[in-house]
Amino acid sequence: MGNIAAIVGRPNVGKSTLFNRLTKSRRAIVNDEAGTTRDRQYGKSEWNGKEFSVIDTGGWVVNSNDVFEDEIKRQVVLAIEEADVILFLVDIQGGITDLDMEVAQILRKSTKPVMLVTNKADTFDLQYQSAEFYKLGLNGDPYIISAINGLGTGELLDDLINLFPANSYSDEAELDIPRFAVVGRPNAGKSSIINALIGEERTIVTDIAGTTRDSIYTHFNKFGHDFYLVDTAGIRKKAKVNEDLEYYSVIRSIRAIENADVCILMLDATRGIESQDLNIVSLIQKNKKGLVVCVNKWDLIESKENSDVKAYEHSIRERLAPFVDFPIIFASATTKQRILKVIDTAVSVYENKKRKIPTAKLNEFLLPLIAAYPPPALKGKYIKIKYITQLPNTQIPSFVFFANLPQYVKEPYKRFLENKIRGKWDFAGTPIQIFMRNK
Repeated sequence: MGNIAAIVGRPNVGKSTLFNRLTKSRRAIVNDEAGTTRDRQYGKSEWNGKEFSVIDTGGWVVNSNDVFEDEIKRQVVLAIEEADVILFLVDIQGGITDLDMEVAQILRKSTKPVMLVTNKADTFDLQYQSAEFYKLGLNGDPYIISAINGLGTGELLDDLINLFPANSYSDEAELDIPRFAVVGRPNAGKSSIINALIGEERTIVTDIAGTTRDSIYTHFNKFGHDFYLVDTAGIRKKAKVNEDLEYYSVIRSIRAIENADVCILMLDATRGIESQDLNIVSLIQKNKKGLVVCVNKWDLIESKENSDVKAYEHSIRERLAPFVDFPIIFASATTKQRILKVIDTAVSVYENKKRKIPTAKLNEFLLPLIAAYPPPALKGKYIKIKYITQLPNTQIPSFVFFANLPQYVKEPYKRFLENKIRGKWDFAGTPIQIFMRNK
């Protein structure tokens, strides 16, 4: 659960091309939602039934040339700290550069598995040039690939998924206890809300080490709820934290989001929604997790009239559209105002995520609605939806509509159906999937 592969290397060796190759096949299958490709540095990939995350560190280089080398070296160090496997990409046509040597030097000290990948072997003759890269002194043979045309990527992926660590905890022990992650931008108040939850007496019952040393489940039995809190960024302070905040908070959030059932997104009331918050929401949706938005530092907003609350809520939902059915709680970690409500709400989102609607009830409610508002005809063909059922054992509530021409049912109509389902049953905070299948 939550395995991460990071692609590192100097500029122009094809990191983004490899990233796209690893993630796009998967994207094509899963992502029906519009607008989910905003954050191009992170994606999901799947090979032989194993799912993992891919991070392209190149997406983070923003600085000018004078600090360029330091920037790249810093990314390599971060990747070593945060990823499970590192793909070190070099250019077979350009040969070894000084920067490659420096990156290799950092990687040689790492205990994490490193795969040396010689890219741009676009023609057969180029493959023999990979021998030069043994000079980098990394273990194992270089993988010869062409990210552009896909040569050698299958072999690379076969070995990659075998390098991921085996999960160190059993899923059985915690199947029925919800896992919550508090995520958000730096300084939004993540650690203070966690401290407020833990309380001064820090009644931590058990620590279950997660897949990596930094994703630790803390087991709570408080406030009449039994739950795990996924430890995230804000808790352990980093040495160079000021420089790497953006990068860190993204990678840490990925880790936490993947290991949680419901994510509590902390917003700073004094700052509103910023682009990084939108990236985190996009990650939560991509990973099909529940969402509770917690607006922190509400005590610092002077004129707290009801209209302000409504306006603020409206602006949040507007920014996070089309997914608008999620709870928003105005809280304050320092005064502990409504902290309990945050947990109560997260628990109810978790329950909504597992909600099952009996088939008879679904058909009884939706079929008359569909008859009154059928999907628009396409090319003179009428679409008839005959039967609806909810799929068993899915990560999020998933409904299948059986129709004579499923391929003609478009996104707006699916959204109409989703809204009707949400209006009738409580699915607040959880994404819903709607599939059209041939009867």
